[in-house]
Amino acid sequence: MAQIGPEIAENKHNNSISNKLKWSERMALTLMQRHPQSYMIDDAKVAHWSYVHGLVMYAFQELDKQKKNGKYEAYIKQYADELIDADGNIKTFKLDSYNIDNIPGGRILFDLYAKTKDKCYLTAMQTLRTQLEKQPRTPSGGFWHKQIYPNQMWLDGLYMGEPFYAQYTATFEKGAKFDDIAKQFELIQLHATDLKTGLLYHAWDESRQMPWANKETGNSPNFWSRSIGWYVMALVDVLDYFPKNHPKRKELIKYLNNVSTALVKFQDKSGMWYQVTDMGGREGNYLESSGTSMFAYAFAKGVNKGYLPKEFKKAANKAFDALTTISMKIDSNGEIELTNACAVAGLGGNPYRDGSYEYYINERKKNNDPKATGPFILAALELNR
Repeated sequence: MAQIGPEIAENKHNNSISNKLKWSERMALTLMQRHPQSYMIDDAKVAHWSYVHGLVMYAFQELDKQKKNGKYEAYIKQYADELIDADGNIKTFKLDSYNIDNIPGGRILFDLYAKTKDKCYLTAMQTLRTQLEKQPRTPSGGFWHKQIYPNQMWLDGLYMGEPFYAQYTATFEKGAKFDDIAKQFELIQLHATDLKTGLLYHAWDESRQMPWANKETGNSPNFWSRSIGWYVMALVDVLDYFPKNHPKRKELIKYLNNVSTALVKFQDKSGMWYQVTDMGGREGNYLESSGTSMFAYAFAKGVNKGYLPKEFKKAANKAFDALTTISMKIDSNGEIELTNACAVAGLGGNPYRDGSYEYYINERKKNNDPKATGPFILAALELNR
């Protein structure tokens, strides 16, 4: 296992993080100094296989592609090696929970396998692919979000499952499953889009059985910015793998344009977006940093890849300016902290989450929540900031 702790600890005592560095590195170095072992991200006391680690480690991987800095690469590998044994078993992973949140950690394994040729990474990827193969589906073919949430598709789940699925099928299956991947987006686009605003509801229950589900549409009652953030990030990341001549590629680009156009209308004059996307003036709503970071990343990457018109880069830079001023704290050591990130939000479960406006605005907030820091690094890279 890569030994990173002493180097970082020494750095913490002797060197502050320079404000001359780009924001992407300032955030990465902050996380490494506060969490010397990569499994400690999100203040974890013990190592566990988690989508939040998968998201942040993916951001580190993209940073490392630009910086080619061995310490970033070692930090990523450390997480994988803490959780994956020599036989490729993933510790804490339970296949039979069919939790689509378990998939994103696999995204860092493609590069690790390509670089090391260590079969343990391939075996772990194959395990995650097996989960997707067996994942329960709604009657129309959409992945359930979890075994415990039958017939429900959540916007979050599109990011959790599809980028890994797309890279896997492109790498190992000659793209055999691109139609199935496109189908997941088609279902959400068809059923979860609000025709009036163009925004997407957090979740869709095809069975319409959940108390939070609209009895006619099956949709949850509100627009949560981070859930839409997961969706637009899923689109720009999946498009990395769709061949230009694939018949569904144009459809996915159209979905990205539609929702991005809708989102810009709700961007606050500050540059940020509110926790409940369409209710900026309502009491209790707040400017939220994870959704804002996700939109900045998706817009910037969308423009850079030619999927979105250039004006979306302006919206992304405006959002990033707000994140680095309104939402940012910087301590005496140069470590940076994104404030006003919603720590968690979901639907159903126990205690029951009803998807109401009051529910979303009252969920706890957490500084440097990984659902904000990962997308912040990715946005900084796309904006070269």
